[in-house]
Formats: sequence, structure tokens, C-alpha cells
Amino acid sequence: MANLRSSDDLRDSKEFFNLIILHLPLLRQQAMSLTRHKADAEDLVQSAITSAIAAQNSFEVGTNFRAWMIRILRNRFLSNIRQRRTLVDLADVSEGFLGRSGGQDDNLEILELRRQMARLAPDHLLILTMISIDGLSYDEASERLGVAVGTLKCRVFRARAQLAAWTHGQENPTPKPPRQNPQKHPY
Repeated sequence: MANLRSSDDLRDSKEFFNLIILHLPLLRQQAMSLTRHKADAEDLVQSAITSAIAAQNSFEVGTNFRAWMIRILRNRFLSNIRQRRTLVDLADVSEGFLGRSGGQDDNLEILELRRQMARLAPDHLLILTMISIDGLSYDEASERLGVAVGTLKCRVFRARAQLAAWTHGQENPTPKPPRQNPQKHPY
């Protein structure tokens, strides 16, 4: 019966587990901030608690239990990252993996588009927003605005053409050639 603990050890063990339970919400929050994925965070908390129970005898009573648990959690997280990473010789890596776009061009294009959209006529801006951004169908937009579907399609076309012209440095869009009626054959 060497495996039995004394009543003092059992009492300390209960207090230890009570401290773990008390700190579970904090551990989950910290794990979520590290992993950014719920399932991975739960696995990390479980792993940290297992490590803490295994190292229970190394915890010094009177020290900061919260800091001790967070340290274990963070160390488990870093160990998991180290285990998952693969080492590759830099000579074998293509240039595309070594750098990435900072996104400045995309941000500038979005800012320019917003600026140009603000120049649109209010009715063109409204229908373009409803169709292109809100994802309404022409029928839904027609019903909401009380305007014929053909009129809405024309406004969206004109708004898009105007935005394209402005973003290409032209003040007015290139007009489409007028429609010509097909000639009727006498026979």
C-alpha cells in the first residue's frame, strides 16, 4: 500500500485541483489568444493541466499559482510549435515564400475606389451599393425602390462605367455606339 497518500497530501491535492478549476477560464482565454482556434485552445489547456498535475510537487505553496499555470501553458504552446515546424534549407525555398506583399497597393486601390464612389450621383451610388455590395438581385432592388428593373440595370452599368473611367484617369466614360435597328427586308 505504498501508493496511498497521507491525509495531508490528499488535502493539498484537493486544494491544488481546486486552484486548477478556479483558473480554467483564464487558461482557456490565454490558450485562445495564443492559438486563435477553439479546438487547439482546448487541447492546449488539457496539455497544460496534465503537465501541471505531473509537476504538482514542484509548485511552491505561497507562490503565484496563476503565473505558474500561465507559464506552463505558454511553454506547452511553444513546445507544440517547435514539434510541428519543419526545417528547410534556405537555398531550397522559392522567393515567394521569403517575402509577401505589404498590402499597401490594395489599401490605396480601396481608398481610391471609395473616393471615386463618393463622386457618383446619389441614385447611381445607391443602386450600385444595393446590387454589388449588399448582393440584392435586380428584382429585389426594383421592388424596394419602386423602379423598373431595366432602369436599375442601366444605372448600375453607367455607375460601373463611370468608376472605371475615373480610375483610369478619364473624366467621362467612353460612350457606347448607338444601337441601330436592323433593316427590314422587303421580302
